[in-house]
Amino acid sequence: MLQSARPAIDRGIDRRITFGGVLVAAFLLGLAGLSGLGSASGGAVWLPLHLAMAGAAGTAIASVLPFFTTALAQVRPAAPWLRLGALGLVAGGALIAGLGMNGAGSRVAAAGGLLYVAGIVALAGAALLPLRAMLGFKFRIVHLAYAVALAQVGIGVGLATAMLAGWSPIASAWGALKPAHGWLNVFGFVTVVIAASLVHLAPTVAGARIRARRTSDVALVGLIAGAPLVALGLASGFDAIARVGATVELLGAAGLVAHGASVQRDRGAWTSDPGWHRFAGLSLLAAPVWLFVVMVIAGGRILWLGADPAAWSVGLIAVPLVGGWIGQVLIGSLTHLVPSIGPGDQAVHAVQRRWLGRAASARWLAWNGGVTLASAGVFIGQACLAVGGGALIGGALVSGLGLLAVAVGFSSWSAPVAAGAARR
Repeated sequence: MLQSARPAIDRGIDRRITFGGVLVAAFLLGLAGLSGLGSASGGAVWLPLHLAMAGAAGTAIASVLPFFTTALAQVRPAAPWLRLGALGLVAGGALIAGLGMNGAGSRVAAAGGLLYVAGIVALAGAALLPLRAMLGFKFRIVHLAYAVALAQVGIGVGLATAMLAGWSPIASAWGALKPAHGWLNVFGFVTVVIAASLVHLAPTVAGARIRARRTSDVALVGLIAGAPLVALGLASGFDAIARVGATVELLGAAGLVAHGASVQRDRGAWTSDPGWHRFAGLSLLAAPVWLFVVMVIAGGRILWLGADPAAWSVGLIAVPLVGGWIGQVLIGSLTHLVPSIGPGDQAVHAVQRRWLGRAASARWLAWNGGVTLASAGVFIGQACLAVGGGALIGGALVSGLGLLAVAVGFSSWSAPVAAGAARR
């Protein structure tokens, strides 16, 4: 007797949860942009960093990561309550921790940190537990990258939460642990998850075949191993460990740039929606270049100074990290995902793609030109360059988020129009 085919997997609810999560991430990215105006006028730089990385990037990861892992493995997604719980805890924890550090007090910030860690645990369950049902289960390097990244952010956020709660062993050593916390969260978590996702998202956006590439293996191995080595070196004071980690991290970042170039060589020839394809594709191509710039600065300081806490300089990497790498990946991914997994039929998605493809080249050039000017201004100490570049980034961010809002908000209104046009 022939074995019956595997039943079809319904991903409708999982898609809606993912779509809702990326909208929350877009909102938090907008908050990060607003707080960046305050830091440009003399405010603390950590708040836009926190909102962009722990808030926007963390929420985007909590929404997309379980969707990616289960879709790649062709297994049933996690229960909706677990997915929603992870999303709510990550987004809420990030906001509460930000309020605490912005004046509400360390206890509030510690409570936010605890919620965030709980969200990471729930996210690990939603992303990894369904993989037990994989046929011929094996822990692919992408899945391994996700698991290691979740473990690193749990440690990184746990250290900060313990410090905010006043636990003396952590608080007394915070001078050395703070840069380790930064490396684990920024490079061990956000960067690794984004890089692993680009292994299949970048070819999808470019219209290239998703296949094994040596460049992606180099990138993921380097990025998986580099950050914990640097963090261990910084926490323990061993220069050699930190320098080895920085070297490995640089190789991983270079591998991700090479992966983007490889994908572009295989890209398809799109015959419709050129602006939509161009903006998403170029954003995901340029972002790894900015990651490499960040690694040259952050990793170069480790190679030069060793396991010295002074090697961790947020100010020097903030613009290329948040604007060039994380922010650009988020806006490019959102541009691709909204018409791809959002509600609506083909006619609605066609309308959304047209909105999101408007002024694509100008917006991409403004974004990357702004990051270039602002980074140069910070690096050489020229405030006028930094302000001008920040204005360009802000304009590109506002236009990008505005087009996303129009595409989402007017999709129901556009549906009958698009359907009527299709009938004609």
